[in-house]
Amino acid sequence: MTPISYDENSIKVLEGLEAVRKRPAMYIGDVSSRGLHHLVNEVVDNSIDEALAGYCTEISVTINKDGSVTVADNGRGIPVGKHPTEKISTLEVVMCRLHAGGKFDKRSYKVSGGLHGVGVSVVNALSEWLVAEVHREGKKYRQKYAAGKPVTPVEEIGKARKSGTFITFMPDKSIFKTTEFRFDILADRLRELAYLNRSIKITLEDEIENEKEVFHFRGGLKDFVKYIDGNRTPIIKDAIYIEGERDGTPVELALTYNTSFMENIFSYVNNINTHEGGTHLVGFKTALTRSLNSYAIRNKLIKEGKISIQGDDFREGLTAVLSVKVAEPQFEGQTKTKLGNSETKSIVETIVGEQLSLYLEKNPSIAKRIIEKAVRAAEAREAARKARDLIRRKNALDNLSLPGKLADCSITDPEHCELYIVEGDSAGGSAKQGRDRSFQAILPIRGKILNVEKAKKNKIFENNEIRAIISAIGAGIDEDENADMSGLRYGKIILMTDADVDGSHIRTLLLTFLFRYLRHIIETGHVYIAQPPLYKIKKGKQERYAYDEKERDAIIKELQARGNGKEAEEEPEEIGAEAGGKRRDGIIVSRFKGLGEMNPDQLWNTTMNPETRTLLQVTLENAAEADRLFSILMGDSVEPRRNFIEKHAKYVRNLDV
Repeated sequence: MTPISYDENSIKVLEGLEAVRKRPAMYIGDVSSRGLHHLVNEVVDNSIDEALAGYCTEISVTINKDGSVTVADNGRGIPVGKHPTEKISTLEVVMCRLHAGGKFDKRSYKVSGGLHGVGVSVVNALSEWLVAEVHREGKKYRQKYAAGKPVTPVEEIGKARKSGTFITFMPDKSIFKTTEFRFDILADRLRELAYLNRSIKITLEDEIENEKEVFHFRGGLKDFVKYIDGNRTPIIKDAIYIEGERDGTPVELALTYNTSFMENIFSYVNNINTHEGGTHLVGFKTALTRSLNSYAIRNKLIKEGKISIQGDDFREGLTAVLSVKVAEPQFEGQTKTKLGNSETKSIVETIVGEQLSLYLEKNPSIAKRIIEKAVRAAEAREAARKARDLIRRKNALDNLSLPGKLADCSITDPEHCELYIVEGDSAGGSAKQGRDRSFQAILPIRGKILNVEKAKKNKIFENNEIRAIISAIGAGIDEDENADMSGLRYGKIILMTDADVDGSHIRTLLLTFLFRYLRHIIETGHVYIAQPPLYKIKKGKQERYAYDEKERDAIIKELQARGNGKEAEEEPEEIGAEAGGKRRDGIIVSRFKGLGEMNPDQLWNTTMNPETRTLLQVTLENAAEADRLFSILMGDSVEPRRNFIEKHAKYVRNLDV
């Protein structure tokens, strides 16, 4: 490899670091757990870019005992000399100036990730303290910062045997709602990066919980599809692997087929998960359909005139991971994760088409199994089409066509409308009485809906509960060409189920259906989970609600500390199957059992009133990991499900026993 210049002249400065602490959500999305973990991703992205440039092979992420995080790599090390225009150390420029880095200089990095990445400077700005240590050109350098500002100069602290960058930071507790890093959340992204970059070894260690995992997958994308499909039954033994480069754009693809009825394609550009697809995905789908169709016709595996096989049929049971590296990616779409570079389509289409056609000719038995599955899919598609047509023929904005059980709202502007999907008639009745009829609609569902993970499409679209949900939401389904959100009737789709085992199961069934067939409404941020309280704490005329045991205990402690005199003795109020008990100082604690056993006023005040409720937005940070998770929780294999539950039991917050 020809050495690429990476020195003080490579670092370009676009603007300063004002406003990050004042408006952190603009830079990292939010200040919840999601934004907290995004800080780690920002630092890791810098190390990955060093790897893409060919200068880094090892990355480590450590959750330290004090709650801080250290990200270390064996790359070239951030330049430390005086910056040519800023006249201060280049390390300080990178750490303290927004949009300062080598990514803007294509001499230093041919391609780089971090779609929304604004660099380590934002991590610095949102940290209580941060220490940057650089090993470069045989020397060690260090600088310390507080709230994004340097508190020491860049100091030479010794000799270095190897090069690399070490960033240790403590998130600012005054900014983030939580500063507790989760091993499993970090592992999901680091595992994904290791699959996408097979030459990199990534180590994750948690010194608090004493956990450690090493991610290094020499098989790359082949290992990735095997991991995703680990709980499904394959119809081909080894994943098909394709790799090539054209016009300076490397293309990598791994695909396999299983016996399920789902299509799972995950596409990446410069390690960014392109949830909305784009030109690279179009090129792949075109090449797949054309190659399989040509092979089938040429080898007389399809009887002419009997059935027409479409692209969807060739993708039933397909799991594929497509990764391309683009020097100047242009992103579009609602979440800016859709590739728009027109030239990438033909590059992917050519490379995949040529190599897949060659593979099919060399492996006729595998080709035959794939074609046979596509024929069965085409037959099932025709049956499913008839069921879907019943939904499509209806006008989603015409109340006469909506489900009879739907209690609609009076206004029609989707931006201000909410749909509560509620478990059971009892809870539905309370919700209908307690809601604000102007903007809140209620759709009760009967018991556990169909598990779409294990059902054929025609059975899915014949199911009354699923048809009611699709019709009420009005946004079509993912495989429809018209699934473009234009028919969406509600800005918020809120799942409201009991806080017990059955309620959790029903919520998982609903999420499985939405993930498989209405993923576009999840990706665009329209799906939420209601958080009904678990406890009511009463002292005299005061009533407070708690959503978990920790909050319950904090409220009790607060009421006890007030010490406003002795309250009148009262008997515990029965709520559901579990009544609460009296503690000291006349405080009565009651536990809610189910939504249907809350009166309408309580349901409104705690769970439906926008002023007082708590909603959890359903996001899709890692589609591949979500796909694997749903296949574990809702698929046929029992053992992976048992292992998952045993491993993650410690994260359960609300357990009904």
